[in-house]
Formats: sequence, C-alpha cells, structure tokens
Amino acid sequence: MTDSLHRRQVLSLLGVGAMAWAARPALAVVSMQAHTPQDAFTGPGANPYWNGVGPYVTYPQKLPLQRLTDRPIQLETPRQYFREAFTPNAAFFVRYHLPVTPNEVDLASWRLSLSGAFAHPVEFSMDQLLREFKPVTVAAVNQCSGNSRSRFQPRVPGGQWGNGAMGNAMWTGVRLHDLLARAGLKREATWIQFEGLDRGVGADDKPSGRFMKSLPANDPSLDRAVIAFLMNGEPLPMLNGFPVRMVVPGKFATYWTKHLSFIRALTGEDNNFWMNPAYRIPDTPGGDTTPQAMASGKVKSVPIGTVDMPVRSFIVDPDGSVPLIQGMPSLIRGVAFSGHGAVVKVEVSTDGGSTWSRARLGKDHGAYSFRTYSHAWTPRAAGRFTLAVRATDKAGNVQTDHGVWNPGGYLWNRIERQDVTVLSA
Repeated sequence: MTDSLHRRQVLSLLGVGAMAWAARPALAVVSMQAHTPQDAFTGPGANPYWNGVGPYVTYPQKLPLQRLTDRPIQLETPRQYFREAFTPNAAFFVRYHLPVTPNEVDLASWRLSLSGAFAHPVEFSMDQLLREFKPVTVAAVNQCSGNSRSRFQPRVPGGQWGNGAMGNAMWTGVRLHDLLARAGLKREATWIQFEGLDRGVGADDKPSGRFMKSLPANDPSLDRAVIAFLMNGEPLPMLNGFPVRMVVPGKFATYWTKHLSFIRALTGEDNNFWMNPAYRIPDTPGGDTTPQAMASGKVKSVPIGTVDMPVRSFIVDPDGSVPLIQGMPSLIRGVAFSGHGAVVKVEVSTDGGSTWSRARLGKDHGAYSFRTYSHAWTPRAAGRFTLAVRATDKAGNVQTDHGVWNPGGYLWNRIERQDVTVLSA
C-alpha cells in the first residue's frame, strides 16, 4: 500500500473534513442478559471469579462490559473475548481517572502540541500526522496497572478488577520518536510528559484534576512508542482515546494517554499528582512488600514506569461453568504475554501444578502481543481437577506461584488456576 493511498483511506475512516466526530450520549444502559447477578462485592478473601463483579452495561461503540464505576468510567472485558489474540474494539476495556471525558472531538481544530525543551515547538493537525510521517503498525497489549487487583491479600483500595482490565490490538500510527525529532528535542530535556483531554471537576483547583504522565527522555520504551490513530484497522473508539492515544509497548496502560493532545519536554522531574504519590511501587524485587513494611515508613517507592509488565498467562477455556466428560477430549486454551518481550513457552498443568506439559503456541504477532496457546486434554477419571498455566518469556522470566503484595495493587502475575468438574460417561 502506498503512503498516499494509506493516507486517503485513513482520512476516510476518520471523517477528516467533517466538523466533528462524536459518540454521544455517553450514558450506560444496564444489560438484562444475566438471570442471576454476581455479588456486588467479594471479600475479604480474594475474588474467586475470573472477572471482577458488577453489572453488564453498554456505552456507545461498546458491547456489554462489566462496570466497576461510572464516574470515572471503568469497564472490564468479559472472559470470552480473550479466546483470540486480538481483542475486539467494542469489547476493549475502559479505564479513566477523571470524571469529565470528551464525547466529541472537532478534528478541524484539534491539534497535537509539542512544547517545552524543543528547538522548534510545534503543533500538528491530524492531516499533518497522516501526510508528513511514515505510518507504522505494532501489536501490543494494553493492561491496566491494577489488573487482577481483586486477587490481593489483604485487599487494597482501588478498582477491584478481575483479569479483564487488558486487551490486545493492532495499533497503527506514527512513531513518537519521529515527532520528537521534528520538534528538535533539546539535550537538557530529562522527562517527556503526556496529557489528554479528560479533566476533573474543578481541575484548576485540584492537583489531580489533569491526568499527566511522564517517562524519562532516555527511556528505551520511547523509541518503540507509537501515537496511534487506528485500532485493529479502525478509528479508536471514543472511550479508548479518539482521535489519537499513546501506545507504549511493554508498559502499563497508565502511560498510554488517551485523547493525546499535549507532549511536553521537561527539564526537571515530573512530580505532578499522577506521578507522585499516584502510581508508585515499592523499590523492591518484583515490587513486592508487606503491610508491616509499608507501615514502618522505610519502603522507598518509584514510578511504575520504572518496570515493564511482568509475564502473565490466563486460562480462558474451560471456564468451569459446565462439566467435562471422562474420556472425551477437551481443549485448554488462553493467552499469554510479557512486557519483557515475546512469550516463548506456555505450560499447562491438570493436577494443580504438580506436573506440567508444554502447550502449543499460536501465531507470533510480535514481542508485545498476546500469544494464544492450546493444550488437548482427555481426562481419564471423573472428579474435581485444578488446571493451571504458566508462561516463560524471551528474557527468561517465568511466572511463579507467589502472590505479590503492595499498597497500589500492582504487578500481579501469579499462576492462574481453574477448577473443573469431570463426570463419568
């Protein structure tokens, strides 16, 4: 595909030339698909469900998703949408931090502004992004920092996500590096800050009323970062960041700024609320600590962007909702990924982790993408069985059976298990 043809197709998809692209009203409708709702809250023990709890709701451009909160909007992707390597846009999870979110963006007036320590501060229109820069496409997992927070023991504050605060997409856009080079990033720039269009109530009066995130100017992840305008070949849904969002493969979603409109080159460390005290992890191996250690006040913390996402794997099927049959083949399948690079091995256990068998890996879509896996299993006896899965990435990281703990509820990657019942034929 030629660059000019690509540009025309993207312009057509985005509707550039029209006054605005809108998704309104941003009101949720509760789905009636469930006969018996789940508990409104699980605790004080770990959440026993694969997903979190909450009603199914629909928003514009979205299938029914599980709602954690509506102000700010937090929607979790149900388990069944992870059977494939790529998560449908309409099923992709949503995580906002502030209650005032855009319902429309006027592309005629929207600009992406680069300011601060640049030799040539500049603003780019959507047309310029499409016309003046080479497009790139990358497959990458977007995972909320607090994914699986409801597994923590003891429980910690924050959105009580199950495993569905994640998704994988094919992202198309322009390289952040190319924009920084065009603006002439100065040597004295030490941090690159990103900000979107969502706002808090009384934003001018509260330090947390503008969501801003920064990464060090020399962070290697910035070289692979993309400013995306397409998601799985389509314009971004409004709730996932239209018209463009940051894509930082390997990093948690807090750095994947939605509705990206401001990029600033800072000459000092960014200490805004969303960098400090928010989104900090203990400066310990794996970000692991204890409530007692935190209470002592002696545990140093660092931004979660200091680390990449840990290796993870998930059992999607079977889900335990229906019994299996003795002597009848069944398929154990799911997805795995890592922020440290490609998943190279997935192992499955049918006896709770006592013994392991190597699973068959699906197509390799890239180092930061979901990798599907499957393992055929024919249960030879009736009874109750516990399935388990663990992944290994290219860097040699292997999932462990240790449940991490920190006060933010971050970095969970314990081996996942699923109980199933096998009936006699």
